[in-house]
Amino acid sequence: MGVVYVKICGLSEPEHVATAVEAGADAIGFVMTRSPRRITHERAAELAALVPDHVLTVGVFRGEDPDTVRAAALASGVRAIQLHGRHPHGDFTALKDLGLRLIRAVDAEADLRCGAYDEDLLLVDAPHAGSGEPWDWAAVRGRPSGHWLLAGGLTPANVTEAIAATDPWGVDVSSGVELSPGVKDSGLIRAFLRAVRTDG
Repeated sequence: MGVVYVKICGLSEPEHVATAVEAGADAIGFVMTRSPRRITHERAAELAALVPDHVLTVGVFRGEDPDTVRAAALASGVRAIQLHGRHPHGDFTALKDLGLRLIRAVDAEADLRCGAYDEDLLLVDAPHAGSGEPWDWAAVRGRPSGHWLLAGGLTPANVTEAIAATDPWGVDVSSGVELSPGVKDSGLIRAFLRAVRTDG
């Protein structure tokens, strides 16, 4: 397959945004929902302003209603919205008019057809999202369709193995490039991108 798409999620500091961009990330995620990585939409706006146009900025939400998501996305200036968990189809439909890219993030038990909910990208995560624990990646091989990203427990040490096991269009990492919950490490971000680009 071609070059694997890489999203670095849960960033909160300018230095880590700069590192991710410089190291070649395709997308950067800002968490604006309940999480150790949560930042305000004001902070997300400051960070998004540092990201060049060729890198997708993503606002991450879980369980919020479409009006709340819409307001935060517009205030932060992100170019994509990620809805995590079992959001109904109507939530995606309600946000379509914004003209932003929509990402549906679900576990492996959900409908794994990219676009089934009018989303642009599909993200397949661990059963317990945010835990940082590896899961049975191989169980999804051949099931997701279209532009989909593998997430959940990925690290610089195992991402090559995970890509080989699942053949994803892209990968997403958050806790795997952290020193502690919410605290990213520039060295780990670089190492993750290097592992994907060298072997992916």
